[in-house]
Amino acid sequence: MIIDHHPFQVNDHGHLEIGGMDTIALAEKYGTPLYVYDVGMIRANCRAFVNSFKDLGVTAKVAYASKAFSTVAMLQVMKQEGMCLDVVSEGELYTALQAGFPTENIHMHGNNKNEAELSMAIKHNIGCIVVDNFYEIALIENILEKTNKTMDVLIRVTPGIESNTHQYIMTGNEDSKFGFNLQNGQAEEAFQLLHNHSHIRFKGLHCHIGSQIFEADRFLAATDVLFNEISKWKTLYGYTPEVLNLGGGFGIRYTEKDDPLPYHIYVEELVSQVKQHAEVLHMAVPEIWIEPGRAIVGNAGITLYTIGAMKQIPGIRQYVSVDGGLTDNLRPALYGAEYDAVIANKAKETTTNDVSIAGKCCESGDMLIWDLAVPTVEHGDILAVFSTGAYGYSMASHYNRLPNAAVVFVEEGIDKLVVRRETYQDLVKNDLSYE
Repeated sequence: MIIDHHPFQVNDHGHLEIGGMDTIALAEKYGTPLYVYDVGMIRANCRAFVNSFKDLGVTAKVAYASKAFSTVAMLQVMKQEGMCLDVVSEGELYTALQAGFPTENIHMHGNNKNEAELSMAIKHNIGCIVVDNFYEIALIENILEKTNKTMDVLIRVTPGIESNTHQYIMTGNEDSKFGFNLQNGQAEEAFQLLHNHSHIRFKGLHCHIGSQIFEADRFLAATDVLFNEISKWKTLYGYTPEVLNLGGGFGIRYTEKDDPLPYHIYVEELVSQVKQHAEVLHMAVPEIWIEPGRAIVGNAGITLYTIGAMKQIPGIRQYVSVDGGLTDNLRPALYGAEYDAVIANKAKETTTNDVSIAGKCCESGDMLIWDLAVPTVEHGDILAVFSTGAYGYSMASHYNRLPNAAVVFVEEGIDKLVVRRETYQDLVKNDLSYE
């Protein structure tokens, strides 16, 4: 039996499985809340992007956006799959180094990179820095001059494309904290600073229009805008980019309302658009980079919870509380993200009523799912929430002094703990006494 809209099986015991493992056995072994990842699915998602470019005969790089989920084990899987890697902080870069990730395949992003972050990136000879503002250009110039090094860079531009997504994850519109504005001449000014620089190799352009986007046309529109600028630079300065980074943001299915395109469709349409523009401008097709994060790990992860208290309000709703919440999945509270779930130990049973899944934090907004169809629910049942592989662990907090959950990888019927559950001692280890 396969769960509707989600790529997971139900075994003969009526229990949800992931990666060939019984989720109830995992919950008993490791406790809850528990993040569980199907590594085989992660690998398949990587290969869906990489192989699509290979099949089209296009030179490309697929960089995993580590902000979606960054641990040593996760980045080791990305290394095994031959992926590149995006980082946005010293912490993410340090994690990559601890994972043994090839530094030449690391790209650094961020709208407020400080001198320490840039120095660390340059010291370790990472592959590329995506420059976001003029302050950053000055910092990079200063570090490179002091160290007598060179660095490859792209400049991030805002193409003025508004995507059909939540405003908190919309990044390509003109009013954005990210990148150089194309409309007001900032991108042109950045080009003048970087073009033919003695220490900086200006490789090309980068844009990112947002996250959880289902329409390929928004990406194609952004591509058109970038080539308008490239056409101008080619005419005026004879410049053509070696690299065109079209970002990420490819959507995944959280609920039955979501209808993402197959990953190869995004790739095929983007490649076709880039080739058409290159042909018109009589220039070589630039190397195409993309940066899927959520699309690599989102649907490969689930979170397991134990059901505790329940509260019936006649004529209104039934609250069913779990032992996690916004501390391990902030997205519903942050921007109303919707999820689907199943009672993992009753996955074959017929649903009889709707309940609302509440987290345990002292916030009325700590609600994971408002309306979920379930069979009869009992204390101690295990709830499995689907598609929590991205932005769950990476956004986790210690609100209410709750320890961070453990992370388990499952592949071909073998489970492996890759992040230990925090202890209460971990929570206070940096606290200092005032007595």
